[in-house]
Amino acid sequence: MPLKESEAIVLRTYPFRESDLLVTLFTRIEGKVRGVAGAAKKSRRRFGGALEPLTYIKVAYEDRERQELARLDSCEVLESPLTSEVSYPRAVALGHVAELLDELLPDREANDAVFRLALSVLAQLRGNEFRIPLAYFELWIARLMGYLPDLSTCLACGRTLNGSRAYFHALADGLMCPEHKRLASWEISAESRNLAAQMLRVPLSKLDVAQKSAPDLSKFVLQTLERHIEKKLVTRTMLDRLQR
Repeated sequence: MPLKESEAIVLRTYPFRESDLLVTLFTRIEGKVRGVAGAAKKSRRRFGGALEPLTYIKVAYEDRERQELARLDSCEVLESPLTSEVSYPRAVALGHVAELLDELLPDREANDAVFRLALSVLAQLRGNEFRIPLAYFELWIARLMGYLPDLSTCLACGRTLNGSRAYFHALADGLMCPEHKRLASWEISAESRNLAAQMLRVPLSKLDVAQKSAPDLSKFVLQTLERHIEKKLVTRTMLDRLQR
């Protein structure tokens, strides 16, 4: 079969057989693709540093008949996170983006909007100011995957929340007014809701990434995503520890 060529973002790699690597890629032309990089652990000549997680690459691969895994032929690095220092907080932030993409994207389904979103966020994750880019990514991927509820009205009564206090619950898809909030709810501040509205209309490159973070916004969005994927995100716990 002829080789396919695509831009891609490396999401994960795992040891596979004696010297191969099992690689999960988010390709531009086909969405999430799983493949094998033959002898990648023995020789770095063919793949070099192209298979490091969150590396933006151009990849050539072949789908093999009656096999789920593609065969990776070659990779060219277009942009690497390793070109600048990878501190522990930055490594956690990068891992968070990779985990969300891997968990939320279906196999073999192209999504150019999410691909462009990922590239724009990775371009901002250069230093230790990662909270606003991550909040932007969480909010937008929730919206693009169809999981983001209306942030302006109460899910119970439909009342507009502008100017009033708003609450969310781990088992509810949306925000609630004070009258209809559930027991053990958390409040999301008006500032965080205003930040979310700004993020949904302004490109990340135009936001001040050093501005005050919004942990309540991230908590609300991540609870929503975890409810839909029906599992806890590993990197969420790691980020919570960094913010303490």
